[in-house]
Amino acid sequence: MSAVGSILTNTGALQALNSISTTSSQNTSLQGQLASGLSINSPADNPAGYITAQGFTSQLNGLTQALSNANQGVSLLQTAQGAITQQISVVQQLNSIAVQAANGTQTASEAQSLQTLVGQLTGQVSTIANQTQFNNINLMNGSFSGVQFQVGANEGQTMTLSINNLTASAVGMNYASATGGTTGKIGSAYAKGAATWPTTGEFSTTSSAKISGANGGSATLAKSKSTESAASLASSINAASSKTGVQAQAYTQATLSYTAGATGNPVSFTIQAASSGASSSTNTIGKAVTVTASSAAGMVSQINGQSSTSGIVASLNSAGALVLTQSAGQNINITNFTGSGSLKQSGTAVLSGTNKDALIQGRVQLQSSGGFSVSNASALGWTGTSVTTKSSLASLSSVNVSTTSSANAAINIVKYSLGALNNQGGQLGAVQQALTANINNMNTTSQNLTTALGVVQDANIPSVSNKLTEAQIQAQAGVAALKSSTTLQQSYLSLLP
Repeated sequence: MSAVGSILTNTGALQALNSISTTSSQNTSLQGQLASGLSINSPADNPAGYITAQGFTSQLNGLTQALSNANQGVSLLQTAQGAITQQISVVQQLNSIAVQAANGTQTASEAQSLQTLVGQLTGQVSTIANQTQFNNINLMNGSFSGVQFQVGANEGQTMTLSINNLTASAVGMNYASATGGTTGKIGSAYAKGAATWPTTGEFSTTSSAKISGANGGSATLAKSKSTESAASLASSINAASSKTGVQAQAYTQATLSYTAGATGNPVSFTIQAASSGASSSTNTIGKAVTVTASSAAGMVSQINGQSSTSGIVASLNSAGALVLTQSAGQNINITNFTGSGSLKQSGTAVLSGTNKDALIQGRVQLQSSGGFSVSNASALGWTGTSVTTKSSLASLSSVNVSTTSSANAAINIVKYSLGALNNQGGQLGAVQQALTANINNMNTTSQNLTTALGVVQDANIPSVSNKLTEAQIQAQAGVAALKSSTTLQQSYLSLLP
């Protein structure tokens, strides 16, 4: 403390100056907070708070861009979905044309006109696929595969999207069917005596077929029975279609050439559709009927006259051979064959006076809108014991409605083409839902982070205003104190002589 009355050291003035300096700095800081609305305008204001605020700011900036990315992804998906909707509309027209052509009432010129229209419509499907773009990026020609969307603020917060090739040559019916024999092949060991049935049929009993679908699902079927019908196998496959996406159709048709006996006497046999190789009421689909005829034409007449009972339909092919058909894929059982004539399949004696019974099994055809494979395919009648069969594609661009039979095939191809388009549209819809949910979540996160950032760095305006008023009063008081101290110091000068 300085001596009283000193004119060299003015302690009061120094204290007043120090107070003015402190309150001036405080005034400057508080005025800065009022001007910016922030309590942290530099790291010096609050180092820890500054670091926290910068972390929140970085995450918010990332979320803002991720929201933009996700919204662009939604727009891309909507573009693709709109194009698929147009394709489906075109393919629905193809379906109507195929059904019309299958009616068999068209003249040759009308059928050709329908085929011309089919060509134009399938071309339109490909045009839509090839011309659909988003920001000059092709979406539906097969090149849009494994594309990443960054839909979060951090690394790894991504979604990946692929869109299949949806041109007319790439969609259609994927199918596979038995290649080891003809439809309706006789069981490999047929009986040589009345009431004795084969122990080995066309379908393997030693392995179980496994079907792997395009959707990633798979199913292993139960082992086949040696005398099982194609219809029964198809039913097992269809029961697992929810896992594999693969469906099956069964069809039994056998061509048997008739050779009359030396005496020309008629032959006689019983025939019926059955679920297995056993002729019993529990396993049969149709009831056994007796056929006695001395010509293939006579057999056709008698079989068709009783087809509602037996479940079998007969016809003659261009060579005059007997064609037996069971459209549902059930077995065709022939028993008690007698007479001097014979029925042959592929040049091999099948039914004669010594070979009295036959089991005719059908073919199973697997179908799907996507590619699939079958391992241990011998269980379904494929060649080999462990062969893996991959599906082939009957594409939409190959649709032909110029004949009734081709129009029938076209109906199936169109059906699975629609399935492929619908499946792709459904997948895109699921991705859009996921993106929309992610957008909603990021909006909520952004709101909460903004609130948290405000808690850290926003200025409390009422409190700052109050503090500023106090600081301004203190500054004014300091100036008054400095002035008073200076006046007192000057009064000492009056004491000088």
